[in-house]
Amino acid sequence: MTDASLQALSNLRDPSNLQWYIVPLLAIAVYVYTVEVERKNWNLVFAGLAFWGMDWLNEIGNSLILHYSGRSALWTAPGQSAYLIMVGLNIEICFMFSIAGITLAKLLPADKKQRILGMPNRLFWGLANSIFCVLVEIWLNHVGLLVWEYRFWSFPHVWLIVPFGYLHFNLVAFWVHDMETIRAKVVAVSAIYGLVVAAILVFGVGMGLL
Repeated sequence: MTDASLQALSNLRDPSNLQWYIVPLLAIAVYVYTVEVERKNWNLVFAGLAFWGMDWLNEIGNSLILHYSGRSALWTAPGQSAYLIMVGLNIEICFMFSIAGITLAKLLPADKKQRILGMPNRLFWGLANSIFCVLVEIWLNHVGLLVWEYRFWSFPHVWLIVPFGYLHFNLVAFWVHDMETIRAKVVAVSAIYGLVVAAILVFGVGMGLL
């Protein structure tokens, strides 16, 4: 295994790393959702939950890559953190993704059919958001907070990270955002989190791979 993988595994879910600053991070996430619930902005609430759920699925898959490769996950977050949940997911990243979907969905025009630069606006903003997130990852990798081991998933070959790292998050979140009824949103988000829970139970609790 790589040094980054070994470091991440040594810190994995170690409660001795917990810090008080995760409490205000939790408060911020709760506040963001509370504001949207108060305003009955259900499109944003469910878009945010869908985006967060998709990230959990990505992180589970990333952890499985580490196990089955015996070398490294696609991305690893081995640096200092208040709590490392999975090898590529720490508590700070988790709180960020919990509200990212709401933030990004606020960019959507009310007119679903509007086109931007010739593209459907949902696809345009999905690509724009994904490219922005990859630029942030490039910086995080540069300063050593996020480690990329494989050539096909590292700078300058970052084009794969756009569709497989972020674009599907955005498109699923936007798809849930645009659903006509709250019932449809609840069903879609429940299905996403059902997969998350099932994967954690099977691969984590049952097989000990996460």
